[in-house]
Amino acid sequence: MLIELQRDDTRINLHAAPGDRETPHAARAIARESHWRETACSPLAALDHISISRWDDLRETSRHQATTPPDRYFVGIALKTTRVTLARESRIIFDGTMPSGTLYVSAPSKQMSARFQAPCAFLHLLISSDQFPTGWSHDAAEGLDDLVLLRDPLTAGLAKALAEQGDAAGHQFAHCIGQILAMHLARPEAPRPKVNALPKWRLRRVEQHIATHFERGISLSELAGVAGLSRMHFAAQFRAATGYRPREYLLNHRIAHAKSLLTTTPRPLAEIALAVGFSTQAHFSTVFKRISGQTPARWRAGARNERSDVEALPRRRPSWDGDHFADKAA
Repeated sequence: MLIELQRDDTRINLHAAPGDRETPHAARAIARESHWRETACSPLAALDHISISRWDDLRETSRHQATTPPDRYFVGIALKTTRVTLARESRIIFDGTMPSGTLYVSAPSKQMSARFQAPCAFLHLLISSDQFPTGWSHDAAEGLDDLVLLRDPLTAGLAKALAEQGDAAGHQFAHCIGQILAMHLARPEAPRPKVNALPKWRLRRVEQHIATHFERGISLSELAGVAGLSRMHFAAQFRAATGYRPREYLLNHRIAHAKSLLTTTPRPLAEIALAVGFSTQAHFSTVFKRISGQTPARWRAGARNERSDVEALPRRRPSWDGDHFADKAA
C-alpha cells in the first residue's frame, strides 16, 4: 500500500549534541543502531511503549533483514533520500528512490528485508500496539502493514522536530512524537494525491500484451516492464487511465473473451475456463459471476435468447485487491 504526498525533497539533519560521546547509550532518547534495527528491537527498547533509534549507513550497497516484535509496529522515517528495495519474502513492497521524509510501516511479527543501493539515514520507531486507538478495527490495523507514505509532510515535520533536539531530546518529548505519529497513522484514510494517467502509447502496448497473452499468468512486474515503468508507478498510472487495477483488467479481458466463446461455440464450461486462463471451472464461475452478475451457464442461456453479440468491457467498475494475477497455476 503506497501513497505519495508531494513535498520539496529536503534532507532532514539530525545533529548530535556537543557531548554526544559522553552521553550514555541507554540514556539517549534516540539510540544509535550498530546494525539495522538491532537497537530498536533490543530487550531494552521493549520496556518502553515507544522507542526511537537511528540508523546510518554510508555504504553504497547493503542488505539487511529483521522481524518486528509481536506487540509492536515498526516505523521507519527517511532522513535523507536513498534508493532501497523493501521486500517480504518474494513480494516487493517498495523498489526505487525513497525521498527524505518518507515513512514506511511493518506490522507486528512481520519479517522485512531491505537492500540499500545508496547511503542512508533513518529514524526507526517501535510503537506498542496499545498506543493506537482503542477499538481500532481489524481492517484499519491490517491497512498499516507495508504502508509507505512518500514525502509525507507531517512525518517530515515530526522528524525535523526530533532533528532540532538531537541527542538532547528527552524521553518524554520522543514519546509525544511517537504518539502523534501513531494518531497520524490511525486516520481512517490517508490523503491520496492525483496520479497522472498512463500515457496512451504505453497503455496501447500493455493492452496489446494482455490481449496476446491473457490465457496464461501475467505478473504485475511483467506488465510494468512492457510499459517501461516500475511496478509502483505503473499500477497507479494504469488505474488512473483505465479505472481498473491491472489484475482487474486482466480478469475482465478474460471474461469478455469467455463470453465470446459462450455465445459462438458449444464448448463446455470447463474447456472455456481453461481456454481463457483459469485453472478450474469453479474459479472461472466465481469470477464470471462477480463481474457479470450471473453464472456462465445462465449468461449463455440468456445470450442465446436475446442476442449473439458480446457485451463490451465496462469502462469503470468497482475494484478488489490483489497483487498477482490469477493464472493457470493458481
